[in-house]
Order: sequence, then structure tokens, then C-alpha cells
Amino acid sequence: MDTQSLFSLAGRTALVTGGSRGIGKMIASGFVSQGAKVYISSRKADMCEAVAAELGPNCIAVPQDISTVDGCKALAATMAEHESSIDILVNNAGAAWGESFETFPEAGWDKVMNLNVKSIFFLTQAMHDLLKSSASAEQPAKVINIASIDGLRPNPWETYSYQASKAAVINLTRRLAARLVRDDILVTGIAPGAFASEMNKAARDQSHVVGKHVPAGRIGNDEDMAGVAIYLAARSGNYVVGETITVDGGVVHALLTDSWEFDPAGGH
Repeated sequence: MDTQSLFSLAGRTALVTGGSRGIGKMIASGFVSQGAKVYISSRKADMCEAVAAELGPNCIAVPQDISTVDGCKALAATMAEHESSIDILVNNAGAAWGESFETFPEAGWDKVMNLNVKSIFFLTQAMHDLLKSSASAEQPAKVINIASIDGLRPNPWETYSYQASKAAVINLTRRLAARLVRDDILVTGIAPGAFASEMNKAARDQSHVVGKHVPAGRIGNDEDMAGVAIYLAARSGNYVVGETITVDGGVVHALLTDSWEFDPAGGH
């Protein structure tokens, strides 16, 4: 058993959407550290370029808004200009919207569902040829969808479209997995809990308070997120298909009270 290379990403090429900050950046950094060539995409070109420079020469910025089908196709076309195949696609780009039930707007519904669900399907569809180009049973390609524990349990915040979207991501992951496994493309997911990010300002700005409500006693850190993403992306995850792994310090499966002062997830 060659455990030395089990978690290696040497020679592998990845694309991480929403890779310029938060969980996307954590994953991109972990992939680079494990030897992968990583492309990061985000809507803001200047931030995308700055983070790519920060992560080093094996990280390349490909800025793109993927909130539309045309945007997804454009990003896939850009990737095809750079690479003849892609080994790993991380569908991480996401949005949230919080507003009371009485006033929750159609715009808040459509923005979140389009980016969080629709773009996952259509970017994966657009990247299909690149993903299956060099995939094989011995070395499958990987698609990792970033969901949220808000897709598994309600939170106290009125983020209706966000919670619906993340439940949809978990089920879409299963359905995509059932189809793409025949092309030696393995689809899995990650459901994060409290990680510091621009979307989860509570975890970012009051981590000590939020951490008190997590069974593990703290919020997640960069290595917690990178570790599970590396596991799924590397050879170590070659027999995991359709599963969404909860990474939340025990909130979903080990919390004995539903009393929250802050939303433990608040978006990924």
C-alpha cells in the first residue's frame, strides 16, 4: 500500500470557482501545497489575480462571472485554451441572501439559486469534455461541490433561497455522480459549517463566540477544509461517489441543543 502518494496531487490540474477568498481559497491553497496546478476563478479580476500571486506560480487566475450559463461556457472555453484536460473541478462559488419572509424578493431567490445551483450544473456540463479527456478507472477525474450544513438542517436566519439551494446541491451531487461515474468522473460534496469568510461574518469576526456553540469548541480552520478537499480530490477518495461530507465540528450530528446566539453556518 503506497500511502506516501495517497494524498498527493502532483501532476494534477484543478479549477476552483470562488477561489479568491474564504473556503475556495482554503481549498486552492491546500491543492497547491499538495503539488497541483490550480486555476482559481472569481468575479472580481483584481482579487483573483492578487490571490493567485499570493499562492505562487502554480496558481493561475481566470476571472469570470459564472452566474449565467454563458458565463459558465466562457470559463470552460478559457480553460480549454490553457489545458487539454482538467482533473479536478471544485464548484465553490456561491451567494447568500437574508430577508424576512414577508419581504423576501424574487431577486434574492434568483440570484442565489442561479449561482449556487444552476451554475454548478452548467459549469460541470461545459467542463465535461475537459474532465473526461484524461480520466480513467485507475485515475478518475473529480468534481467537488460545496454545499453547506444549511442544506441539512434549518438555521435561525431567514435565508430561504440559500438553504433551499444548498439542499439542492446535495441532491444534485448524487444525481450528477450517478451519471458521470460512467465517464470515470467522481462527483462528491462538502457541507461546511462555521468557517471564517466574507459570507460568514459572524464566524470571521466573532469566532470565539460562535465556537462556543460548536460541539468541537471552535470554528473550522483552513486545514480542516483543505484536508477533506484533498482527501476527495486525491487517490485517497477514488472510491467515494455521490457522498457529501459534513465538516462542521459536530453541529449536524453531535449538537444536543438547538439554542443559537449566532447562525453556526451563515453561508459558506
